Amino acid sequence: MDEFSHESLSPELIHLLGHDERTPAHTHDLGHLVYPATGVLSLVTSAGSWIAPSNRVVWVPADFEHQHRAHGTTDMRVVFLPEQMAAALVDRPAVLATTPLAAEAMLALTSPRRRTKPSTDRLRLVIIDELTGTGEQPLHLPEPQDDRLLAVTKLVEEDLANPVSLAELGHRVGASERTLTRLFQQETGMTFRQWRAELRIHRALLLLTDGWSVYDTAAECGWANPSSFITVFTALVGMSPGRYRQSLHG
Repeated sequence: MDEFSHESLSPELIHLLGHDERTPAHTHDLGHLVYPATGVLSLVTSAGSWIAPSNRVVWVPADFEHQHRAHGTTDMRVVFLPEQMAAALVDRPAVLATTPLAAEAMLALTSPRRRTKPSTDRLRLVIIDELTGTGEQPLHLPEPQDDRLLAVTKLVEEDLANPVSLAELGHRVGASERTLTRLFQQETGMTFRQWRAELRIHRALLLLTDGWSVYDTAAECGWANPSSFITVFTALVGMSPGRYRQSLHG
């Protein structure tokens, strides 16, 4: 048997994607980690979308249909995990906070250097150990199924700069605030405010990637003032909007 790992040599582990480039919907036999070494990646599925800047990693379980979308020029690295190693991670897609050590290990695994299977597996174990210590990150935007809820989310997405109360949105789509509150919790696992905050962060990541200023991004995403935006963004993304913009050009 060849002592070198086939997966560690596969050119499929590195994908250079242009801005707004999308992959076709697909599945893999093995669970895998997707790391945007540069740029921002969205993982899009029927269950919703996950978004990952360069200090995050997306975990995709085996046989889970998905597609990727790049925001900005993106260097996408893919690390496949054998079934036994994948069992250490959750059984659903997730965004995980990376660490400098995990990031370097993923870059090493996807480099052209030939590695033995034991060497490859040691690096994989380092990555798993690092990622399981950081925990799942709240950068998931669930996709609702109820028609009334879909209508509400569409209205919010189309005019995020002008926040509207759930009661007013309910009036527009013909549903009570109480009904919508129940549906948000039931179908997304979030309150309306939590869901809207996630949407704002998703949109903010994309606008900052497109070169928008922190001030204009805050206004476009519906924050009353930049300081509120900075506080929420930093809590969810792990760095301030200004630092994030700088990292895109680092």
